[in-house]
Amino acid sequence: MSTNYDVIVIGAGPAGLAAAIEAKKAGARTLVVERNNEAGGILPQCIHNGFGSVIFKKDLPGPLYASYFMEEAEKAGVEMLFDTMALDITPWGLNTEEPENRGGQRGSAVPTIRITATNKTGFLELKTKALVLATGCRERTRSQIRLPGTRPAGVFTAGTVQRMVNIEGFMPGKNFVILGSGDIGMIMARRLTLEGAKVIKVIELLPYLTGLRRNYVQCLQDFNIPLELSTTISRINGKDRVESVTTVKAGEGLLPIAGSEEDVPCDTLLLSAGLIPENELAKKAGIILDPLTGGPVVDENMAVNIPGIFAAGNSVTIYDLVDYVSKAGYIAGRNAADYAAGKTKPAEYIEIRPGENVRNVIPQRIHKKNAGPSEIMFELRVSREFPEKCSVNVMDGDAVLYSKKEKYARPAEMLTLRLDSKSADALKNADNVSITVSDLKKEEGNSK
Repeated sequence: MSTNYDVIVIGAGPAGLAAAIEAKKAGARTLVVERNNEAGGILPQCIHNGFGSVIFKKDLPGPLYASYFMEEAEKAGVEMLFDTMALDITPWGLNTEEPENRGGQRGSAVPTIRITATNKTGFLELKTKALVLATGCRERTRSQIRLPGTRPAGVFTAGTVQRMVNIEGFMPGKNFVILGSGDIGMIMARRLTLEGAKVIKVIELLPYLTGLRRNYVQCLQDFNIPLELSTTISRINGKDRVESVTTVKAGEGLLPIAGSEEDVPCDTLLLSAGLIPENELAKKAGIILDPLTGGPVVDENMAVNIPGIFAAGNSVTIYDLVDYVSKAGYIAGRNAADYAAGKTKPAEYIEIRPGENVRNVIPQRIHKKNAGPSEIMFELRVSREFPEKCSVNVMDGDAVLYSKKEKYARPAEMLTLRLDSKSADALKNADNVSITVSDLKKEEGNSK
């Protein structure tokens, strides 16, 4: 195989495959580097339905959704390098002879990005004109959420158990308690029940769901699995194997309420306490990370602060639907190919801030004035629940540039704003941009 490419994509999950397909279609010589021995990322173990409603207008299981992209990548001629771990990224080469290129391109010259990787043959050095990071995300572990107690066997992340049950055919326990109402946790509550296990309850620290409402209905309510909100675990009990967990109610400020403790006998604890973007390579490369998402700061082209590097999918922020992960991959791949072809010019940016009731926004910056695409899409999450009508507003200081009404808004479900060319032009001439969400019913009451 060659070591020189126009575009290299790290990660062969839904974002990476989409990016590689789009880059190849644009004429770029494209390579995908994947640490596993197959493409698809997490999708091969997601045997439940719920994928493809946006892109394919179908309700597909995860492996079938992935297979569509794998087949398209193969037909397009995308090169794949499996069982290979990317270790380091060096923008502009090891010893840059043209340091002025660090600020962008000079003429048609595109600086080289070097990737150090390893596989069974040893160490590899790959060179590319543009790079897409599609490294996905990982689960929060027991140590990261600081669960006290003993250290017995029987404590797993929900994704680990998903792989055990769906891929390896192994049941890790009989009586389960699930901490966290994330989507994987609720889906595994149903899956374990179908396999004959007893799911005693799902408990959630926050006063609202952190997963999709549909999974709550289909996976918990339909199987009579109790959900306890504003509840967490204060202690894991057991010597060799989990024997019970001690739960406690959470009050104001998420602080434990004294006297509300309860011992729940079980032999297995599943953790579904959230996902974190895989950002180690981004950190090594000097990419600016958003402290709210944990992933890279990107513009509307999915470009990061270092010229020639793009990021997409759950490595940027945690999406609720895989279709939007793939769509982000399309954007990153197309723009990576344009950069490799010398079509991208240096640009100035406007910062986009999360305003009132907004937790985070993607992208976090956009091109000024006439640069960049004529239409802009924002994806955001609210910081609190809006059970009834609300308004999502793009603001320039106190002035409203764009507003969209929503029937409701939930922290677990992403909101999408699509600005047409007219609204996008107004936004690119703004100075102090934020996105806010307000209670529309309350505003209507005040106006009366």
